Amino acid sequence: MASTADNEDPVVGSARREALWIFLIWCAALVYCVTYSAWYGYGKTAAELTFVLGFPSWVFWGIIVPWGVCTVLSACFTWFVISDDPLGAETENPDEPEKDHA
Repeated sequence: MASTADNEDPVVGSARREALWIFLIWCAALVYCVTYSAWYGYGKTAAELTFVLGFPSWVFWGIIVPWGVCTVLSACFTWFVISDDPLGAETENPDEPEKDHA
């Protein structure tokens, strides 16, 4: 008996692999942002706050920088990793009503 992976469309396999990478990056960003912000953002008095570019330092290093890194990673992932896969020949379906493109 053949496994489902043997019969899987290559486009689905590629999409699954790309989604896994995005999910792992998202998980890493989530863990970092929540941990850093909780560790350095709670329990501080106004006198203990330091600022970076007008933001409290815990906001800058815990939210602004990781989101910027994720934006750059997403762009690089999109440009260099994700690829267009051929979807196969387009076939007409006789049961589908004709669409008006006007």
